[in-house]
Amino acid sequence: MESRRVRVRFAPSPTGPLHMGGVRTALFNYLFAKKHGGDFILRIEDTDQTRYVHGAEEYIIKSLKWCNLFFDEGVDCGGNYGPYRQSDRKSIYKQYAAQLIENGWAYYAFDTPEELDIIRKKSESEGNHNWQYDVHSRKLMRNSITLGSVETQNLLSQNSQYVIRFKFPENEIIKAIDLIRGEVVVNSNTLDDKVLFKSDGMPTYHLANVVDDYLMKISHVIRGEEWLPSLPLHVMLYRAFEWDNVMPQFAHLPLLLKPDGKGKLSKRDGDRLGFPVFPLEWKSPEGEISSGYKESGYFAESFVNMLALLGWNAGTEQEIFSMDELIEIFTLERVGKSGSKFDPEKAKWFNHQYLKIKSGEELAKLYSPLLKEKNINAPVEKVVAICNLVKDRAVFVKDLWQHSYFFFQKPDSYDDKVVKKRWDNNIPPTLEKVTKVINEIKDFNPESIKHELHAFMEENQLNMGQVMNCLRLVIVGGSLGPDIAEIICILGKHEVEERIKIGVEVIGEMVNG
Repeated sequence: MESRRVRVRFAPSPTGPLHMGGVRTALFNYLFAKKHGGDFILRIEDTDQTRYVHGAEEYIIKSLKWCNLFFDEGVDCGGNYGPYRQSDRKSIYKQYAAQLIENGWAYYAFDTPEELDIIRKKSESEGNHNWQYDVHSRKLMRNSITLGSVETQNLLSQNSQYVIRFKFPENEIIKAIDLIRGEVVVNSNTLDDKVLFKSDGMPTYHLANVVDDYLMKISHVIRGEEWLPSLPLHVMLYRAFEWDNVMPQFAHLPLLLKPDGKGKLSKRDGDRLGFPVFPLEWKSPEGEISSGYKESGYFAESFVNMLALLGWNAGTEQEIFSMDELIEIFTLERVGKSGSKFDPEKAKWFNHQYLKIKSGEELAKLYSPLLKEKNINAPVEKVVAICNLVKDRAVFVKDLWQHSYFFFQKPDSYDDKVVKKRWDNNIPPTLEKVTKVINEIKDFNPESIKHELHAFMEENQLNMGQVMNCLRLVIVGGSLGPDIAEIICILGKHEVEERIKIGVEVIGEMVNG
């Protein structure tokens, strides 16, 4: 078959928020398209109007944009193969359903839901719990195969409710190729005659999906494993329409599993274990709020990087990839067959890595709004220096506060354990001398501060551990924070002198009661 332009689509249903598994499907489609210089398309599959959720489509688009997954064609940006929302394509599908009937690949079925329910229950009572409408049972049902053309036309002219079902050939071996799993082989006798079209004028997923993929010239269908059982039907639909020569290649991605590996990852798992499963916060029409990765403090790049490695691997030890690097090395051959366990701690690890590689300037911009909320107006250079100093300790931007609050406010208490262990009557006069040493440093930088303090300790034969711990105590309130010389440098001589003075007074009162 001659090579053709790579065109892939992400085709979610607007039945609720976009699960992170859906984002991963979109990501793998995007990476594959960009790797091959192709097109990435967003199609909204809303044929099932009963499950439509208001706001879901907008949420899907917003989420994918946050993840930096931008479409070449789609509901929000148009294109030459639109419309890209299936409900806007409603008039297209009926002719294709009629074509299948005309060519003997489909039939009208007039069985009511109540009649089908009775048959299923009767079958269950006889021990058969897997009754389906198939090559065997269709011969006993109310359809155009058993009723004949005259009665069928009568029922249609009376506007009787009907569905159009696909007519699988009897006892045929259907073979399909999956790019991840290899050959899929199924006997047609085991498959049910799926509904393709309903008398309300709406197609089902199967018909609309195949027709749209054909009309939009989709070259590769990359979708979740849950659609693998539909593969034989979709392959047969291409055959029935005589579109075999332009049938896309199929790839079914492995499931995202719960952290314990037992079953598919769900919103309930996130609620139970305290992590998001949606990219952005979602507020349901009923007012229920579900947490999102963005609002939880994750960077879009770290979220995408983490998702890329769930079910795919680069074949190297490298774990941190930019989008451009992912595009360059992504292949479907390196997507695994088995499900991939989601590890919430690993998700945090990725965010920590991305936070560490951000510049102090980038982090200061993100951190400043949090400081303003606390009515702290610090000079930008100071915030930049602080971010550079403490970023290695933080997982999220919001964590920067717990590692740096003492830069913005004087201690309001002093760690009792440190006081009991380190403080004695010699400390106040020693810290007074330390203040003088700090104030006399001309080239005020961490290296000079460290050098002068060490020289002072050695010259006076002081207990380094004791004095330095007490110095840290009066400056920050306890035995916490980064290198003390770095803290002193950022705070400045005047602030350090004030903190030493206040600390000596307050701790003196604590000790002497």
